[in-house]
Amino acid sequence: MDSNLGDVPRSAKPTAAAIAHHVRTEIEAGRLAHRQPLPTSKELAAEWGVSPAMISRAMDILADDELIISKPRAGRIVNFPPRVHLSVPSRPKVLLVGGYAGSGKTELGRILARLTHWPMLDKDTTTRPVVEQALELLGKSPHDRESTLYRESIRPAEYEALIAGMMENVECGTSAIVTAPFALELADRTWCDRTAANLARLGADLHVIWVRCDAESMRRYIRHRGAARDASKLANWDDYVKGLNLAFEPAIEHTIISNSANARPLQEQAEQLLATVTA
Repeated sequence: MDSNLGDVPRSAKPTAAAIAHHVRTEIEAGRLAHRQPLPTSKELAAEWGVSPAMISRAMDILADDELIISKPRAGRIVNFPPRVHLSVPSRPKVLLVGGYAGSGKTELGRILARLTHWPMLDKDTTTRPVVEQALELLGKSPHDRESTLYRESIRPAEYEALIAGMMENVECGTSAIVTAPFALELADRTWCDRTAANLARLGADLHVIWVRCDAESMRRYIRHRGAARDASKLANWDDYVKGLNLAFEPAIEHTIISNSANARPLQEQAEQLLATVTA
């Protein structure tokens, strides 16, 4: 992975292919539902800060792949009926999906959950309200994710709760998909081995997935979702990216999923992953 990807200028505009990749991922992850109307080209152009012509080119890419269709008086609508992966594993599976902010790990988790109907545990969804309340009570911004207080006191409790939820599903004989950054955890071989051993004792298999994404694509995802917790990252983007290892690999056997703008669709990679996991 090119370590200079963080040097992309702030004024860089997304290409038609990058916009199409993002919208495709939103469709595959179920954020844009089957038969849901899409905004107009003018509305999407304002959202992305590009010309309507650029949006039309992006939509043409999606139309060529039959992910959207145009209907008279209805405009463009999503064309992605539910797809289910029918293989049933003989043992519970835990898919631990990690990646940096904006890499697309949650979107991959949603795609995997839609294909399998396994429960999905996302760290932000599961713990964010409690974390924000705790930070406010401690006199911090609810969106703080950089302070020593958050990193040393609150973050460990977030992950403890997330892993406890994972283990409870496995104890019930249920597979689970767990999404969180996991950057510290997956760099720690002792943590990885202990987690795998705990799952093995319950008769479950651990599969670690790391979602890799170039810095500019991550920045585009983060800016587009507009979450307050990302304000510090965006305001200090160059310094933030310098602190990332864009070539990171977990300290345990794993699968790398690429979600840069020129990567294969996440849906295709998810289906290939599940074929291996459930074989």
